[in-house]
Amino acid sequence: MFWLVAIGVSQAQSHEGFAPFNRERISFEKQGMLLLATWSLGNLAWGGIGASNSQGVAKGFHQMNMYWNGVNLIIAGLGYYHAFKEIPSSEFWETLDAQHRMEKILLFNAGLDVGYIAGGLYLNERGKRLGREQWQGFGKSVVLQGAFLLSFDIIMYLVMRDHAGDLPRIFEQVVVSGNGIGIRVPIR
Repeated sequence: MFWLVAIGVSQAQSHEGFAPFNRERISFEKQGMLLLATWSLGNLAWGGIGASNSQGVAKGFHQMNMYWNGVNLIIAGLGYYHAFKEIPSSEFWETLDAQHRMEKILLFNAGLDVGYIAGGLYLNERGKRLGREQWQGFGKSVVLQGAFLLSFDIIMYLVMRDHAGDLPRIFEQVVVSGNGIGIRVPIR
């Protein structure tokens, strides 16, 4: 009996059933990386102009915006490339794994973002105490970038979490019979 169920699950997983769900998740990932890249490019331009036209705290702020967003742009490029290369799986376990992995990454990143904000606040305060204007500017920039990334990661997590709500609708198409488990595909 178990052998028949396993064969049925394997056959059900190889069907198109989960591929549309995965295509949509991948699309959300690409859109997120494009948003991050846009933010990064804007900050690189703003930072370059600002750093060349300012001094003291403001110069440090703009310099850190450029440094930070150079890294963000690389991360966005790699993330977009990974999503672009991903082939939407039609298999159930791969679908769950990819969905949960993305949610965990976003929550982990949100925790890091809180750390960035705290570090930026510390750097700003330390710069004030030691009279280091560049540190103050760096700290203010890290707070801004951390706040953006925290918002970004929370919003992306909520989008992905909402998307995961579509999985129960997919399960409405699951059929259990004496021959195994399959997915009912309506013909239009």
